[in-house]
Amino acid sequence: MNNIPPQDLRVLIHAARRASFAAAADDLGSSPAYVSKRIAMLEDALGAKLFLRTTRRVALTERGELILSWAQRVLDAYDQVDGALEEIRADYGGIVRIAASSGLGRNHVAPVLSDLIKAHPELEIDLKIVDRSVDLVEEEIDIDVRIGDIREPHLVPHHLAAGQRILCAAPEYLRRRGEPATLADLGRHSCLLIRERNETFGRWSLQGQDGTRNVRVKGSLASNHGDVVRQWALAGHGIMLRSYWDIAENLKSGELVRVLPTLLQPADIWAVTKIRSENSSRTRLCIRHLRARLRSGPYALESPA
Repeated sequence: MNNIPPQDLRVLIHAARRASFAAAADDLGSSPAYVSKRIAMLEDALGAKLFLRTTRRVALTERGELILSWAQRVLDAYDQVDGALEEIRADYGGIVRIAASSGLGRNHVAPVLSDLIKAHPELEIDLKIVDRSVDLVEEEIDIDVRIGDIREPHLVPHHLAAGQRILCAAPEYLRRRGEPATLADLGRHSCLLIRERNETFGRWSLQGQDGTRNVRVKGSLASNHGDVVRQWALAGHGIMLRSYWDIAENLKSGELVRVLPTLLQPADIWAVTKIRSENSSRTRLCIRHLRARLRSGPYALESPA
């Protein structure tokens, strides 16, 4: 594996996200024949079939899924080393426009970018705090910091940090209404709904020992603002599904307690860019800095033990 070029791993990641060698070729500015050749060489080097091929699309095999996860970690490490070398020689003068949701943006992204500007005063940052989906092209956004799955195939995701959403409620609510014992019990509880940027409203998808299961939930309170929903939960209005890092202090203080602790929802944090801005040195600098500071240090995102 040590002799595999990083570019081949990028080809793999694009082909997996797009489920198409032709679409991956468009993203990379190459040809479908080149993508097919590099994937075949990668399969030979790894001794494993990575894709199931049909006339219309390609899909990852089980081994391919494992290799994809490994490839992303390898590229993260490679980009960090490459970035350290780039910082010696690059000119970062200019503006980077970044979008992030309120809780993540105010409490983590903003202070991380404050540290970045101290190290690189020639850089300009325009941070937009928005609790809605953004169109990177129409709104001229260079980096959108997102939580959860990236569904747009024409965008490039850069993994920043691991994250999970968990179920929680105030002790007072659970004393009054009882604690749910199963996922199905949530349908009989008051659930606090948040209109997340890219999530299906009123449906929670949770992972446990039996795999992933969906449940329809309802309640009398809903908002598009995470802090509002958290305040309602603290006031004892119901059960909410919230990122662990956002409520870690409330859990430690006992203001909130975890509900159905064997269930969680994966919600990693990503920096999403447009294809044409992926090669910007300023963009890469911001992504590297966000990745490093969101994983360790005073603004790192906490995860459940």
